[in-house]
Amino acid sequence: MHHAYQSQTLPADAGFELRFQSLFHQGRAMAFPCDAEGHVDLDALSERARENYLYARAVVGREYAVPAVCHSQR
Repeated sequence: MHHAYQSQTLPADAGFELRFQSLFHQGRAMAFPCDAEGHVDLDALSERARENYLYARAVVGREYAVPAVCHSQR
């Protein structure tokens, strides 16, 4: 897993998302825009999205699977 605390500028249509799949609820996941390497621009996230991202990272292996870089579904 990439730890992406550095600020990066990502185009709005970067086309990738970092997806945390729930370990207990099939079809439930959290996804955040990222670059092809999985770097998330924390400064570009809303406060709530940033909190959700940090939470999902903190509970990998307990509530969410190791995140995967996927093509954006948006």
